[in-house]
Amino acid sequence: MRPYYEHAGITIFHGDCREILPTLPKVDLMLTDPPYGINAARTRNSQKWGWSDFDVTGWDIVRAGREAIELSVSCGTNAIVWGGNYFSDYLPASSKWLIWDKGQSGFSLADAELAWCSFGGAVRRILLPRAIALRDGKKHPTQKPIAVIAWAINQAPDPSHTILDPFMGSGTTLVAAKQLGRSAIGIEIEEKYCEIAAKRLSQEVLPLVAEAREIKQVALGLGE
Repeated sequence: MRPYYEHAGITIFHGDCREILPTLPKVDLMLTDPPYGINAARTRNSQKWGWSDFDVTGWDIVRAGREAIELSVSCGTNAIVWGGNYFSDYLPASSKWLIWDKGQSGFSLADAELAWCSFGGAVRRILLPRAIALRDGKKHPTQKPIAVIAWAINQAPDPSHTILDPFMGSGTTLVAAKQLGRSAIGIEIEEKYCEIAAKRLSQEVLPLVAEAREIKQVALGLGE
C-alpha cells in the first residue's frame, strides 16, 4: 500500500487499520488512543471558553471494536492503549497503568485519563495542566499533549525504536516519536487528519527537554 506520507522514518497510511495492520511488520511499541464512544466530535459551543469546536463527523459515536483493539495490541512487542478503562472487557488484567493528571478537579471534563499497558509494573502518573497541554495547538477533539505521549513512550520496558499508532488522529504519537528520534507508523481513516498530521510533522515544536523542565516546575509549584 502506498503511504500517504513518508519522511525521515515516519510513515502515514490513510485507511482502515483493520485492513492495513495485517500487512505491516511487528513493531516495538503499539501506542494508540482509539475512539471511546463518548461522542467527542460534537458541538459544545466551546468558543465561549476560548476553545475550538470541531466538525460533527460521528466518528466517536461507538467505541472501537474488539477486533480492532486486539489486532492493534498484537502488532507490538509492547502495547499502550489510552482510554483503556473504556476497553477493560477487551483487554487482559494489567498491573501497569499510566495516568495523565490534568491538574484541575471538578471540571466538566475528566480530571485524568488512563492508559492500559500490556507489560507489568507500577502505576505511573504525569501531572500536566490543561493550560500547558493546549499550547500544542489542538487539532482533534481528543488530542493528547506531545509531552504526555513522549512520557508514555518512555514507560515501555525496552527501547522502542519503532512505534505504531493505528488510530493516529492528528498525529501526536508520530510527532512525539520524531522528537525522541524514533521511527513511527500512523494509520488514520479520515484523510483530513492525515493532512493535519503531515503538516504537524513538517513543523518545529517545543523541544521536549525544555517542556519537561516547565512541567516539573509546575508540578513543584514553581511555574506561572
